[in-house]
Amino acid sequence: MTEQGVRWTAEQVLALAPDAASRKAGSKLGTAGPWSGTGSGEGTVWGLCKGSGSRPYQTVVDLAGPAYKCSCPSRKFPCKHALGLLLLWADGGGSVPVSAEPPDWAGQWLEGRRERGESKPGRDEGSSAAGPADPQAARRRAERRAERVTAGATELEQRLADLLRGGLASAEQAGYGVWDETAARMVDAQAPGLAARVRELGTIPASGAGWPGRLLEECALLHLLDRGWLRRDRLPEALAATVRSRLGLPAAADGPPVRDRWLVLAQYDTVDAKLTTRRVWLHGVSSGATRLLLSYGAAGRAPELSLPVGLALDAELSGHPGAGRHRAGLGERFGPPAPAAFRPPGMPTARATARYGEALRDDPWLDAVPVTLERVIPVPDGETWQLADADADSALPLTRAARSRPGLWRLVALSGGAPVTVFGECGHRGFTPLTAWAAAADEAVPLC
Repeated sequence: MTEQGVRWTAEQVLALAPDAASRKAGSKLGTAGPWSGTGSGEGTVWGLCKGSGSRPYQTVVDLAGPAYKCSCPSRKFPCKHALGLLLLWADGGGSVPVSAEPPDWAGQWLEGRRERGESKPGRDEGSSAAGPADPQAARRRAERRAERVTAGATELEQRLADLLRGGLASAEQAGYGVWDETAARMVDAQAPGLAARVRELGTIPASGAGWPGRLLEECALLHLLDRGWLRRDRLPEALAATVRSRLGLPAAADGPPVRDRWLVLAQYDTVDAKLTTRRVWLHGVSSGATRLLLSYGAAGRAPELSLPVGLALDAELSGHPGAGRHRAGLGERFGPPAPAAFRPPGMPTARATARYGEALRDDPWLDAVPVTLERVIPVPDGETWQLADADADSALPLTRAARSRPGLWRLVALSGGAPVTVFGECGHRGFTPLTAWAAAADEAVPLC
């Protein structure tokens, strides 16, 4: 395949931007004017960008990550210069010629990445080359952590009992502080999954009409998770693994890694006061499996892992036990991501809701499952929207969050009243569309 044949689209490049301001600034730098010394080759793009100082910024991108290096002082990842360089390369107009070798300043960074096993062919970013750990020391650490988690779960059970004893109205009067303190206690107990669910409890009293019912539902699910941990020795192994996963405890890979061409179905971030969580949905072209990658960044910083929607990645994924068996870890990669003219097979809306119901039997805490809907049409339903089957009398309502995003109007425009294919998450609150394909095209259109 030629260098020209694997170029990304401008939309795929802009999907890497950490925020709207970066997309706007990067777009302005996506022209040949400020650039010199540009080149590409062996999955790498580099160039010099004129800035406000006397020396141009040195920018290089390893497409296999993708990973970025720029001499500018920006703390954003990727910076506007990396985005502009990628846009210039994606344009394919000859402004970024194919070169035999990168300049020394780019080659040194690339060589360092490859020595650390961070670049192709090799392991995922952040993998460790350390030798095997002491199994006895690991067992003792696991036992100590289990004791702390048990103490935290026991304390949380008492706090839930106090809440119900005093009445749900007391949650509105108490405010968010008491829940934030409880979440901090769960962090101290090394149960990040409990901490995250407790923080969600704290936001419910301010979420609008019907909040007491939602609070009671979430309290019941949290109580169920607590009891599952405290009685884990009585659970079937698969359910016990799900409980451990929901608590945020580490687990060994579930079986050998699976190598496939993984299509990037969707990527989106959720942000709270302390952490940015990035979710990347992948679909195996040969295996047919749908898997979820999670990566994290400190507050105000985007996670490093970024895979533009519509690209396919030749890589190995290792599955995680429990939690619906969708979570996976990214292992060795065998080349840079490349565009793929492919869409996953779809299903009608009735089958999607049935799949979610089936998944709840194995994981009662599952908010949603990944599904691809085939031949659906976005239609208004009073003040809400739904995806209606073009060939059957059934439909799925969109979630409240989906109805407030610009992606809804992108989906409506793409459909134009005709059936489309839509990938998203289907759960008890409705369907959240993440990516769509028009009937006669295989180009993925991100909706988030």
